Amino acid sequence: MRIDLHTHSTRSDGTDTPAELVRKAKLEGLDVVALTDHDATEGWAEAQEAADEVGLRLIRGIEISTQYEGLSVHLLGYEFDPQNEPLVEELHRVLGGRNDRLPRLLDKLAALGMPLTEQEVLAVAGDAAAWGRPHVADAMIAKGYIKDRDEAFRDWLVPGKPAYVGRYSADLFEAVRLLREAGGKPVIAHAWARDSGTKITPELLAKLAETGLAGVEVDHPDHDARARAGLAAIADDLGLAKTGASDYHGTGKGPAFHLGANLTDPAELERLLG
Repeated sequence: MRIDLHTHSTRSDGTDTPAELVRKAKLEGLDVVALTDHDATEGWAEAQEAADEVGLRLIRGIEISTQYEGLSVHLLGYEFDPQNEPLVEELHRVLGGRNDRLPRLLDKLAALGMPLTEQEVLAVAGDAAAWGRPHVADAMIAKGYIKDRDEAFRDWLVPGKPAYVGRYSADLFEAVRLLREAGGKPVIAHAWARDSGTKITPELLAKLAETGLAGVEVDHPDHDARARAGLAAIADDLGLAKTGASDYHGTGKGPAFHLGANLTDPAELERLLG
């Protein structure tokens, strides 16, 4: 059984609609796929309809923007109640933070000689629940300012770069608690990608496990062999599920992030959701 537990559609910053994503997952030979759009569940119904049509199991998920001691941490959540009021309220705050920073970010880009309008960003965002930095990158590409999303994030839109603007993110521990109270299964996404390993320590993961963390995303395109081995050992020590996934964004990310790039063992999925 081939299982991919981390993908994105046009309802956040992917380039495939939820239905297109599911159909592509089937064509790629996946048996199970999770739709985990950023801070939003709007794609679930469309994805489920397509999954029923093609005979593929859909895991309903999300990727919540959280923070811990100034570090941006992405928290995956699976099979929770999307109507749970405290969780919905927090997601609204997170989505509001995305939208509130757009004027400030555009002001910075204009000062850097790359003017864009909100309408140009929202046009490329399409039916996304809220805009994100990848949509700003797409608008920059459309205006000919940059070549691709990689350039946008490398040179302009990340902390320490000229056009970066911070925003509200949920507290990591509070997000784990809210997901658990909504019946969901929280999993830390790409825990040791880039510089995250300096703050997402074994001690922090142990505290999160005590709070209700259910798993760690071990196999991810941004994890090298050493990171995967280290995270797998920590997950085993803490009794956490070990997941694997592609973090697929369609054409929004490179070929290393193709559907099925990394997979979750069926026994680990059962441990996670059981």
